Amino acid sequence: MRVQIHDELEEKMKKTKSVLKDELNAIRAGRANPALLDRITVEYYGSKMPLKQIANVSSPEPRLLVIQPYDAGSIKDIEKSIMQSDIGINPSNDGKLIRLAVPMLTEERRRDLTKLVKKTGENAKIAIRNERRSANEKFKKMQKNSEMTEDDFKKAEATVEDMTKEYIEQIDQLIENKENEIMEV
Repeated sequence: MRVQIHDELEEKMKKTKSVLKDELNAIRAGRANPALLDRITVEYYGSKMPLKQIANVSSPEPRLLVIQPYDAGSIKDIEKSIMQSDIGINPSNDGKLIRLAVPMLTEERRRDLTKLVKKTGENAKIAIRNERRSANEKFKKMQKNSEMTEDDFKKAEATVEDMTKEYIEQIDQLIENKENEIMEV
């Protein structure tokens, strides 16, 4: 039972870290990154489709994203979805491709983005700590019901604490890397 709780905890912590990575990838850092468009959905033949399912997104230059739709008829829909999104980049199309020129970030915008990164990271750390508390409560309940000895309880708690420290360090590293990427001119 103890191993099962640890495995569940590890799985939840991995998922939290994965969600954080996705959120950080969606934050624009001044250079063109196809992950900026991951959250964009396009109204395509009456249903919402993720952009990457109906077009190829590439970054041929550091400040340029090129979107090549698989169906040329969907260019207007893709353009409309990009303009309605919160990425703040205006698309231009030539009938076959859509180009997104990623503008340079101002110093003020860079600071705002680092604040957003820190806030996002802190939310991930809070989620990790909540998962730790949940696992520890399960172990306390098991000990109270005499399903676990005092020594086993201490070992289980120590393992949970080690896992928590490991994942918080990984989250801190992800945050630091993203902040460095944003502040790079």
